[in-house]
Amino acid sequence: MIVVTTPTLEGKKIVRYLGLVSGEAILGANIFKDFFAGIRDIVGGRSAAYEGELRKAKDIAVGEMITYARQYGGNAVVGVDLDYETIQIGQGGGMLMVSASGTAVQVED
Repeated sequence: MIVVTTPTLEGKKIVRYLGLVSGEAILGANIFKDFFAGIRDIVGGRSAAYEGELRKAKDIAVGEMITYARQYGGNAVVGVDLDYETIQIGQGGGMLMVSASGTAVQVED
């Protein structure tokens, strides 16, 4: 499936717009504690473990969005937007949400 952030596909004709599709993934507070416990992974101000988990969450969110696009009969998703949000729960607890949204379309093969 073609997934792009642009509203069109160069060299392809969009023949049908099928609707908004989205996917979400949420990382819980325990993940943050695990990351900080493994602070030794930080090199140059970056945490490989944390970045890996963010990538995994992004892949889950995009994968879910693609699943919905296929269910609508789409073979591409255009105008994709990725958002990263923090959700505060009580004092000191929190979660990170990654969401992907776009428009499912059918393009000519």
